[in-house]
Amino acid sequence: MFRLTIVPMFGVFLLAASLLMLEKMLRLMEFVSSEGGPVTIVFRMLVNLIPEYAGLAIPLGLMLGILFAFRKLATTSELDVLRAVGWSYTRLLRVPYMITLVLLALNLLIVGYWQPLARYGYEQLDFELRSGALGAAIKVGEFTTLKDKVALRIEESQDDGRRLIGIFARVANDKGQVLSISAREGRFLADAENRDTIIFRLTDGTIVQEMPGEAPRVLSFARDDLPIDLPRIEEFRARGDESREYLLPELLELGWRDQNVAPIKRVEGQAAFNYRIVEVVMMLMLPLLAVALAIPPKRSTSSLGVFVSIVMVVAYHKVNQYGQEVATLGRIDPLLALWGPFAVFAVLIGWMYFQVAFVPGGQAIGALESVYAKLIKRVRALLRRRDRTASSDPSIEEAAAGAV
Repeated sequence: MFRLTIVPMFGVFLLAASLLMLEKMLRLMEFVSSEGGPVTIVFRMLVNLIPEYAGLAIPLGLMLGILFAFRKLATTSELDVLRAVGWSYTRLLRVPYMITLVLLALNLLIVGYWQPLARYGYEQLDFELRSGALGAAIKVGEFTTLKDKVALRIEESQDDGRRLIGIFARVANDKGQVLSISAREGRFLADAENRDTIIFRLTDGTIVQEMPGEAPRVLSFARDDLPIDLPRIEEFRARGDESREYLLPELLELGWRDQNVAPIKRVEGQAAFNYRIVEVVMMLMLPLLAVALAIPPKRSTSSLGVFVSIVMVVAYHKVNQYGQEVATLGRIDPLLALWGPFAVFAVLIGWMYFQVAFVPGGQAIGALESVYAKLIKRVRALLRRRDRTASSDPSIEEAAAGAV
């Protein structure tokens, strides 16, 4: 049972996480390229998104792993043999529940500790990318203004930005002096004496100096160092401005223990705490849901239960997200908004498991299976009718004879 469960579970987990991250990777690459940032920042941001996706991928992988294990036993008639020798569904669920408890503890660590820290790290990288702290302020082929006094344009970048080709710079000061500089190439160097200034070393260029009331002067140079004042980058905010950046103990303190917290922040902390706990506790019901949907009707290999299980888990996750948002706004008590759907879902799963495990010939989704079977028969009949019509069409036969 452990082998039958663990292999598809890891497969589903990796597949779900990969699909979610690939979809996000495309958006991040587009965003980073538009901001002019380095490609490596995409992978750093994706690493910080792993805990968020793992919070959904772990329960989904657990449920589908158990479901595929029982489905394989059922379709090969091994489950009937085990039931005949006295092995009940409850006994068969011992190993899956051991796996569930381990993953429940892991998921609690993820959503309670790793996920908030990773979310804050993602927001910090996003802020630094937008503000230019990652070296994304100067873009190739575009004019970039620094402190409203320096305008730069670079035609080409080589060696990962270490060598810049085709440079034009326009520098102005408070006295009205303007320097227009063009150079064949250049590179940025750090200023050891002043961290707020960077040295732009230019090679093989021309300087046109303009002064109010004077004729412009033109100078040629083989090498020239142009000091540029870096724009002051605003520091990123402290962690905790959003409830999803709090650790579980911090949410407990914010929602109940700290008496100096504003009422709106208290409700926000209670909603976030209950949301994380209810998402983790629901994993205890997933093995029962998996068994209830894994057993197809007799003499059938219908996979409708797989589809229904995915829909139910994702829908419940979205309902919890909506409940947290409504509770955060203060429109409903957090306990009712989050534990109410949990109670309904748990009762539904309990009824579905009872129908399969204790009712002879019972089916959790028997009505849906019946409708699904009739729909499949009609679709197959339409396809056969279309094939017969196509084969009896004279034009087709004539075309085939002509081809021969």
